[in-house]
Amino acid sequence: MKVAATRELVCNARPQFEAAQLINMTSQKNNDIAVTVRTAYLAEQSDPDGERYVFSYTIRITNNGGVAAQLISRHWIITDANNRVQEVKGLGVIGEQPLLQPGESFEYSSGTVIATVVGTMRGTYQMRADDGVLFDAVIPEFALSMPRVLH
Repeated sequence: MKVAATRELVCNARPQFEAAQLINMTSQKNNDIAVTVRTAYLAEQSDPDGERYVFSYTIRITNNGGVAAQLISRHWIITDANNRVQEVKGLGVIGEQPLLQPGESFEYSSGTVIATVVGTMRGTYQMRADDGVLFDAVIPEFALSMPRVLH
């Protein structure tokens, strides 16, 4: 698979496209989930004439909290430049509901298709800590963009 451009976002540090920013969500000291996002535009799967722009994203979820936490479900909100919104809800991610011990990480890749050269994604992972606490790990909005469209 040929990737035309790759962009890594690690949110909540200084936002910079082309550089890392850390998305760090905290829900109490025991429930601290960090999420790192890398995106890429997939030119070979896209069809600009047909308004089909394909993006991959790789997510790394790290449990920085004091207790184990399991990812139960996800909720994504994907918006294109025409404000068309797609919502994706479901159990787990890529068919898995990973249980992360303190200090452990889980990484997966997936993709989305939008009708414009730029768009955004944001969402939440619904988590259950070993101590029974249910909490949301909020994923702040990040950009999907063809190369050289955003600076």
